[in-house]
Amino acid sequence: MLAYSDTKIQEVVLHFVGNSFHEERLTLGNTKLAFTPEVEEHLLTYFLSSFKENEFYRFHHESNLNLNELFSYAEAIFENPADLVSHSKSIAKHLYENSNHPKIKGGELYIVHIHNCLLEGEPTDAIGIFKSETKDTFLDITAEEGDFSITSAEGIHIKNLDKGCIIFNTEKEDGYVLNVIDNTNKGSDAKFWFDHFLHVKQREDAYYQTSSVMQIAKEFITKELPKAFSADKADQAEMLNKSASYFKEQDHFDLSEFANVVIQQPDIMDSFHDFTTSYQKERAISIPENFALNETAINKKKGVFKSVIKLDRNFSVYVHGDRNKIERGQDESGRKFYTLWYDEEK
Repeated sequence: MLAYSDTKIQEVVLHFVGNSFHEERLTLGNTKLAFTPEVEEHLLTYFLSSFKENEFYRFHHESNLNLNELFSYAEAIFENPADLVSHSKSIAKHLYENSNHPKIKGGELYIVHIHNCLLEGEPTDAIGIFKSETKDTFLDITAEEGDFSITSAEGIHIKNLDKGCIIFNTEKEDGYVLNVIDNTNKGSDAKFWFDHFLHVKQREDAYYQTSSVMQIAKEFITKELPKAFSADKADQAEMLNKSASYFKEQDHFDLSEFANVVIQQPDIMDSFHDFTTSYQKERAISIPENFALNETAINKKKGVFKSVIKLDRNFSVYVHGDRNKIERGQDESGRKFYTLWYDEEK
């Protein structure tokens, strides 16, 4: 849980980081920004309003955490905030070195020391790294003695942060706790910010565990089940519905209980356990067999269990309940069909 109602900005340093691939400029600021209380309020909105709750990350390195550049810079700033300007320049240079793909946009980079963030009920300081890449056009209308005039200016919309990272000063030994967003690049393009610049991995907490095990269940039902057991779409729909009900009704996840309630058949249960083990091994993750479920993750991921049978481009059958009321068949000419039984048409 995150809260910023009492958060204050201590200091801000601003740089401009261009695209090194295109040989754009890197302009480093030498002083901390001065701003009024009104501007601080707008800055807090711009910096913090786009972040999602409960999805956290950690700094990561394959061999030694201290070799992660951003981890080292954050550690130095937390230890001596007076050196924010010099360490922020190192962060800007690191970003410039990693901005070596033709699609990466240049923009302003804000390095911010933030005071009194509330993370999971505990107050903590934080370091914000925010990048502005997109400009909006604003109209300004003025009136003087009944005469109106209109001008335009290019600026930053305070509700549209492009890229950001908040580093909370807690759990340092594990790589700190981070909240990270990239609103301009999705999928593989987002690897630049997450993987190359920050080099982070998701924090393995209840949110992460819940999201991961729901994804495992979905992939087993939709990919492994039809391949290994010749299950049809109606069988998959039934199991997806059972999975959705399980996560909706339970407070804790138990791997064996889930298999018994949702899968039921012993040979398929064995396959599910094997699939779960292989999934974790391939992705170098570890999910406990029993843990408290996270409600926020369930609400976000519940759509993965949508049970829809798509028939060519003509029909979509939404299956919500009893598997025994739907039957798949094929007539003498080879045309496939589904038979549906119901008590009442609504």
